Amino acid sequence: MAIYKCVCGYEYDPAKGDPDNGVAPGTAFEDLPADWVCPICGLDKDNFTAQ
Repeated sequence: MAIYKCVCGYEYDPAKGDPDNGVAPGTAFEDLPADWVCPICGLDKDNFTAQ
């Protein structure tokens, strides 16, 4: 799985998920809830690019 990077520099790693915000490890970026935002800057998924 690719790692997705926000414009602010935060990296979403699907293997790790985002447990602090209710996203379990193994959750693909495409499967993140529609209202999920970057935990650092608050931007939505449209501001991420695959690395």
